[in-house]
Amino acid sequence: MDKTNVILHERITIGISACTMGSPVRYNAKGWDLTAGLGREKSDFKWVPVCPETMSGLGVPRDPIHLSGGTGKEVWSGLAIIKNRGGQDVTEDVKFGTLSCLETLERAKATAFIYMDGSPTCGVYRTSLKKQKRGNPPGIFGTLLLDREYFLIPASDLQSPIRWWDWRRRLLAFHWFRSLPLESKNSLYEAWYKLKFLCQELDEPWAREMGRRLADLGKQVTAEDIAAIRGEILEVLRRPSTTAKITQMLWKNYSFYRKAKGKTVDGINSPDFRRNVTTIAKELTLMERTAFEEGVFFASSPVLYREKRRMPKPVLPTTESPAEEGAEEDQSPEEQA
Repeated sequence: MDKTNVILHERITIGISACTMGSPVRYNAKGWDLTAGLGREKSDFKWVPVCPETMSGLGVPRDPIHLSGGTGKEVWSGLAIIKNRGGQDVTEDVKFGTLSCLETLERAKATAFIYMDGSPTCGVYRTSLKKQKRGNPPGIFGTLLLDREYFLIPASDLQSPIRWWDWRRRLLAFHWFRSLPLESKNSLYEAWYKLKFLCQELDEPWAREMGRRLADLGKQVTAEDIAAIRGEILEVLRRPSTTAKITQMLWKNYSFYRKAKGKTVDGINSPDFRRNVTTIAKELTLMERTAFEEGVFFASSPVLYREKRRMPKPVLPTTESPAEEGAEEDQSPEEQA
């Protein structure tokens, strides 16, 4: 079993609501660059900003629009419409702009989309301002993104260092696993070994059960079985973790690193240290980088992005992996024998 992190050298393409990347395309000709806080890490991705409302030809500035009579999904089925503030039906225009944006994302092979909640188009869980009750989520574009199973990230979480760290590491794992060729039980199990520690953090009961299911699979696994298991794992990878769980896994991985290497890392604090979320995010990034450079499997971030030209000289990987309770349950029949 390969006990190292997966390294991606090609940048992942992320779609994003254009107004959250600084483009002044909102109805009031404003926008916010919520990606500015990512710093140098912003260049680790390819960005595809889109705006369904401007692609609809509504212009900037424009009358704000809202869903009328139902959700964005019901707009597509003809049970609801989209109106502007003056009461004009702009449904067909917005449909055209929305499909144009989706085509752009598909042409760019985007894996994820960063959406602006509160928008009647890009909104996923909210389609109006917080103090308003107009419209029902998801929005008309949000509906298409959900149907096509994009990895969806709320734009507001770009402003939180620890939330962004959590979204980033799960996005990398999601992208790698979604496109990974899986043709046998062995290939499925090898992929699961890379992801199981992260999945245990996100949903431990489910992950334990998945480990047992994989161990009980027969030698011949159908394409339908593989597709079903892949779908379940991808769904779990979409779920955010919590600060408490992330911090716990940070210390668990750090303890494993100290045992494997016999040394500490300057900048990683003890468990009783009173951290804020910014400090936790810095420690996570430091632990991630240090473990990678020294060949230690950092299970909290099983998939990493590194530019090929900046790759360090190879280090002989540590042959163990972070200790886990009930590890025997996750062993394949061949390993248990």
